[in-house]
Amino acid sequence: MTLALELDALQSLADPNAVFNDARQWTEYVGVVSEKPTYVVTNFTRKHRVRQDFFSGPRGVAESLENVAEQFDTDRHVFIGTSEDDEAIAAETGWEYLPLEQAAEAAEWEIAADESDDDFFDDDTRDDWP
Repeated sequence: MTLALELDALQSLADPNAVFNDARQWTEYVGVVSEKPTYVVTNFTRKHRVRQDFFSGPRGVAESLENVAEQFDTDRHVFIGTSEDDEAIAAETGWEYLPLEQAAEAAEWEIAADESDDDFFDDDTRDDWP
């Protein structure tokens, strides 16, 4: 099996590195696809020590999935995403679609708490000061 995770799906998981390590036990190839620029994917995967077999590079998700399917000849190609757009892209490119929540439940992956790093510095109070 070839498994592709949309970057938003991967970012929603509590431990992306553990997810990739787990997926390597039952897939042949696992990687990340995204509409975002390459450096965004690369920065995230490096920060979380995710070793991917492929990524979308400068292409969009649909073109990336088509290219991955051509390069990695496996019996199944599964795309994990978070939106109806992701599901439509999977159908358009011939990939099986699996919503993140369903994949996380089946594989026992932990979804991260709903806290955003963007809001981390918005709070005027500091709990670590006397």
